[in-house]
Amino acid sequence: MRLRRTMLFVPGNNPAMIQDAHIYGSDALMFDLEDSVAMSEKDAARMLVYHALKTVPFGNCEVVVRINPLDTPYGKKDIEAMVLGGVQVIRLPKTETAQDILDVECEIEKVERKAGIPVGKTAMMAAIEGALGVVNAYEIARSSRRLIAIALGAEDYCANMKTSRSESGEELFLARAQIVVAARAAGIDAIDTVYSDINNEEQLIKETKLIKQLGFDGKSIINPRQIDPINQIFTPTAKEIEKAMQIVEALEQAQAKGSGIVSLNGKMIDKPVLLRAQRTLDMARASMVLFD
Repeated sequence: MRLRRTMLFVPGNNPAMIQDAHIYGSDALMFDLEDSVAMSEKDAARMLVYHALKTVPFGNCEVVVRINPLDTPYGKKDIEAMVLGGVQVIRLPKTETAQDILDVECEIEKVERKAGIPVGKTAMMAAIEGALGVVNAYEIARSSRRLIAIALGAEDYCANMKTSRSESGEELFLARAQIVVAARAAGIDAIDTVYSDINNEEQLIKETKLIKQLGFDGKSIINPRQIDPINQIFTPTAKEIEKAMQIVEALEQAQAKGSGIVSLNGKMIDKPVLLRAQRTLDMARASMVLFD
């Protein structure tokens, strides 16, 4: 199980941040070649991230690179450099249709074939940042076997919707729900948008609990200080682990007796309860708070 509780944004033109980003404990790193990099620095940032992929040991962090769109002078160059650099995941910004995914996949495959890299090795992630992308979320989510997750980009989405972000987040509810449902229907992960006020940990925790309840797998972040609070929320507690183990044990005992009826403390246990218990234990193992 690959954890994606936290995905730390790192500007692709900042060598110090790129080199040290993996030490903070985020599950994934996303080196950004798009919005955080000025036009005059696009080529330099691309080469910096390429050399970092080749030389910096990022440990257990999943390494993602957000490229520039294909309709810019930088998109194809970004793809070529990142694939040759060995990036694990390429993230597409401002994805609106399934065809956007297929176009980028085609470019990735060209580079893989030319370089002798196994076709399909480079995974993809799509950022949905506008109304059209939300409407097409399921078609986007199922468009390619390379696609491992879809993510919400709230700032561009709110601008497109002619609104602004609020602490309550009610303007994002439909987009969040649509993205989670699409991801689950396609069997991939769903990543929530950033919370930009790094000094408001209380609201960060509140928002993270909300998106976890909606079904998200994790959250994009912009500062290492946000890692621990989010990781803790997505990591099963000792009480949750104990309950999950009791449920699974009850199932095993029922199966050993040849019974199709599972109960715990006098309460019947149905399939959804078992699935949640198994996911809790999987999350606990992946988070290294449970060792078999």
